[in-house]
Amino acid sequence: QVQLVESGGGLVQTGGSLRVSCAASGRAISTYALGWFRQAPGKERLIVGAINWSGDNTYYTDSVKGRFTISIDNAKNMLYLQMDSLKPEDTAVYYCAAGARGIYWADDVDYWGQGTQVTVSS
Repeated sequence: QVQLVESGGGLVQTGGSLRVSCAASGRAISTYALGWFRQAPGKERLIVGAINWSGDNTYYTDSVKGRFTISIDNAKNMLYLQMDSLKPEDTAVYYCAAGARGIYWADDVDYWGQGTQVTVSS
């Protein structure tokens, strides 16, 4: 069993920055791929990016490349999503995710965090 607990998020103006964090715990957590998804109202949940436990392999969806950074502190079992140059279209609920076989689609995910709202005002 894996537990993911997010913190951070909130309201920010266009061009601003936010960081969301995810505390990961559970058996064999280091064997999971970790990442972030987001879901805007009325839309499907899509991947933002992913990282392996050692932190040396990352993936970002095209719309966030150069603006968002995923990092991991595996000594603290913490996953981070640093979001810079935020745009109104980044507004969504952001979810921490873990998958034993990797993550790309929502169906790949074995465990979800509770989600945290990020709102970017124009």
